[in-house]
Amino acid sequence: MLTHFQFKTLKDNWIRKEWKISFFYKGKHCSGIYAQDGTIHWKSKPSEADLKKVEMEVHDLMLYHIYEDHHPGSQT
Repeated sequence: MLTHFQFKTLKDNWIRKEWKISFFYKGKHCSGIYAQDGTIHWKSKPSEADLKKVEMEVHDLMLYHIYEDHHPGSQT
């Protein structure tokens, strides 16, 4: 399970969107850049054995935080 998941927008334009991500997994600090296409460019990554599982969790969290509408029907 990922803990202390954080993200920050780095680029947000028509051509490219990127977010800086960081979290802890099994006590290890992991960080990288999450691209709009779902690619993760790791700065410090989890072990190879856990990499696919962690990437799936990151994708789920990014879908939830970035792409889902948490306030349907609200006027912005």
